[in-house]
Amino acid sequence: SGRRSMLPRHVQRLGRDWIAHWNGSQILALNSPVPSCVRWAGHYPWASFPLPVPVDLSANWRLPSFLGPWRQFQNCNWQLENFTQSSCFHLPTPSMISEGEEPLTKRRRLSGQHDTSAPEEETNLTNQKEALCLPVAQDEEKHSSKKGTIKRHWEYFCQHSRTMKIKNFENKETDQSNTESEAKFDFTVMSYNILSQNLLEDNSHLYRHCRQRLLIWTYRFPNILQEIKQLDADVLCLQEVQEDHYRTEIKSSLESLGYHCEYKMRTGRKPDGCAICFKTSKFSLISSNPVEFFRHDIPLLDRDNVGLVLLLQPRFHCKTNAAVCIANTHLLYNPRRGDIKLTQLAMLLAEIASIAPQKDGIFCPIIICGDFNSVPGSPLYRFIKEGKLNYEGLAIGKVSGQEQFPRGQRILSIPIWPKKLGISQNCVYEIKQQQKEENEGEKLEAAKADNTQEIVIASEKLSSKLQHHFKLSSVYSHYFPETGIPEVTTCHSRSAVTVDYIFYSAASDDTVAQPGAEEPFHGGLKLLGRLALLTEKDLWTVNGLPNENNSSDHLPLLAEFRLIER
Repeated sequence: SGRRSMLPRHVQRLGRDWIAHWNGSQILALNSPVPSCVRWAGHYPWASFPLPVPVDLSANWRLPSFLGPWRQFQNCNWQLENFTQSSCFHLPTPSMISEGEEPLTKRRRLSGQHDTSAPEEETNLTNQKEALCLPVAQDEEKHSSKKGTIKRHWEYFCQHSRTMKIKNFENKETDQSNTESEAKFDFTVMSYNILSQNLLEDNSHLYRHCRQRLLIWTYRFPNILQEIKQLDADVLCLQEVQEDHYRTEIKSSLESLGYHCEYKMRTGRKPDGCAICFKTSKFSLISSNPVEFFRHDIPLLDRDNVGLVLLLQPRFHCKTNAAVCIANTHLLYNPRRGDIKLTQLAMLLAEIASIAPQKDGIFCPIIICGDFNSVPGSPLYRFIKEGKLNYEGLAIGKVSGQEQFPRGQRILSIPIWPKKLGISQNCVYEIKQQQKEENEGEKLEAAKADNTQEIVIASEKLSSKLQHHFKLSSVYSHYFPETGIPEVTTCHSRSAVTVDYIFYSAASDDTVAQPGAEEPFHGGLKLLGRLALLTEKDLWTVNGLPNENNSSDHLPLLAEFRLIER
């Protein structure tokens, strides 16, 4: 009658927790205590089953199709309702997963790496937020995959900011009675890689965990626009803004919300770029300065990434003509081309250095946003925060830290970029550097010949050292302090890491800024609060990114600053 003495292999792989006894009476018995209801997702090579209950099956009963290969199971809505009254099979749609689990591909990728799903995570994260006096959502609300959303909350760093205009991103209130706040200029900045539709379709393997309907632009754009409306930042720094979408709907939609938009498209064939948009009620535009990283005369710079630097005038009465410099970029992705990444970064910093100085020669406050395609603690990241990097002997594949075991072991050349680029090792345009040297010419002329020789030798020794003159801090700390679990800004089928940042020039009394650096700034910025990031585990409770409510593979970063004058 076609009966088999043992079950097929794909059934045997369901695990040791249950045993199928196949005999003349055809009784299926289960032999381990398990929960009364089980979610069975196609990603799992195992499953738990209900409490042991013998079930008589008819002689003509055959294995249902859901026990067959996953391809057969995709279109199967079969339910075994008469198994027991208190137990059932829950068959989710194949593109969604049970709470707290990742696709099998991610589970395999993470094998051998540190475990980021410690049981104490939820408790410690809650304690962390309570310590910051944050509104903490109930567990079922925070991690509700039924709603497909995860709550994100504000973390405050200034007690006074709790009475300021932003209470949280869902409920914004203005404290009109706070007369002290009227004399200060507070504003919010968002950095958001919105995922170009063209890049999504070119890299569809990164989104195999997603339902197809969630990946079309007509579904994604309303979600992205809703996020922007809800968070209501005063300045938007957007990456992967597709040119045709920007021209036909993104720009007009943002203008209707009160933004003025500046855009720079990539110089190659990929039709996306960077945009900076600001509320005209908060700022006026002083200058807009696009930066192209492609140089046809320099073989190293053969990539089409871009940056954009704006100088903005706050609309408020102040003692001096304060200005704020906002920069936005999307650096090269390739993990094995750290030489290109560092050169692109140096070009962006040089442009900022040419725009940010005020009349007294001191830099105005600076904010740098973007997707830097580099992880926290990497040499590129440390260079941004510390203002210096000795790259002698540094492998080209280790610059960004994207790969744990980089394949490209070529060492960075000294210098990294050719002199004809016109940018010094201090990340300023050579003309500016020459002017500075001319101003100090009298001192150099007065020096003795042997001292001059020492200076030349010292200069040669410093040739492998990059420097910049900005005191920059990161809005985010990149790890939850109570648990050490990493924050993530992007999460798809292949990766869940931090690559997006908001860096800012901190005022001397900023409690979050790193100590020790001199302050070459006119005033500075005080970080009042930030929209908390999430862990990889948090994001997989809603099937990673993109999902039903979050239509990019990146999370938006959001911070509130106060402009400090001197």
